[in-house]
Amino acid sequence: MDGRGERVFIAVRIISALVGIAFAVLILFLSDTLIINLTVAVISVIMVHELLESCGCGKHRGHTAVCYVFSAVMPFMVEIDDMKIKYVFAGLCILGMFCGFIGSHQKLSFDKLCFMITVTLFISMSMSCIVSLRRIDAVHGVCYVVLALAGAFLGDSGAYFVGTFLGKHKLCPEISPKKTVEGAVGGIVTVGLIFAVYALCYRLVQGARGYEFSVNYALLIPAGFICGALGIVGDLCASLIKRQNGIKDFGRIMPGHGGLMDRFDSVLFVVPFMTFLLASVRVFE
Repeated sequence: MDGRGERVFIAVRIISALVGIAFAVLILFLSDTLIINLTVAVISVIMVHELLESCGCGKHRGHTAVCYVFSAVMPFMVEIDDMKIKYVFAGLCILGMFCGFIGSHQKLSFDKLCFMITVTLFISMSMSCIVSLRRIDAVHGVCYVVLALAGAFLGDSGAYFVGTFLGKHKLCPEISPKKTVEGAVGGIVTVGLIFAVYALCYRLVQGARGYEFSVNYALLIPAGFICGALGIVGDLCASLIKRQNGIKDFGRIMPGHGGLMDRFDSVLFVVPFMTFLLASVRVFE
């Protein structure tokens, strides 16, 4: 790619990112409605579709249909407190997958079946944690979602800039040749600092509105470090899957970025961690 082509590519990436940010802000503004559930459901279905297609599972239409249904329903299941309903729904979907396996065993191998079930459960349940985060606290729920998404997305930016200027030692050259140890450390530290700065600004804004509270920085900053590390794990796993399947991107839905799986790979590890953490302890007191 020549200089002009690279500049165009960067411009496309920036524009695509800005559109995505604007869309995310709108969804968070409407997060008290089922719009957030619907958005997560659509994203989950697309991610499952991209990953299944990339690994050669898309030709099994009946099974992929069950995967899509499960992924679409799970973000709404978060609103139901009765775990029995969730277990029954999940059990019926898995039963349907295995019944279909009996009928198509000559075309569908057991390892592909297990892969489809695992991918669907992992993506849909991880993404549904975004809805769970919003429900944890009526006051701070939106802030929790912003923190989790920032922990997933911004660590990569920090790693890129630190790695560009200071990177010398390759992190995983066989999986992602451009990633460096210095960049990874920079990304982890970046997320911790972003968590601290965002929490400070959030407290000041809420304080100006008459709602006073303190921030547990001793917990929040290490949580940011962990999110930065988990984001790297998610990104490397996605890169490994693409490399093993000989593809550059999972999709084309986001110009300059690839598919939603390319963009949300880090979210799959970061958001569940943040959901568990913030459901267990309080960072705003």
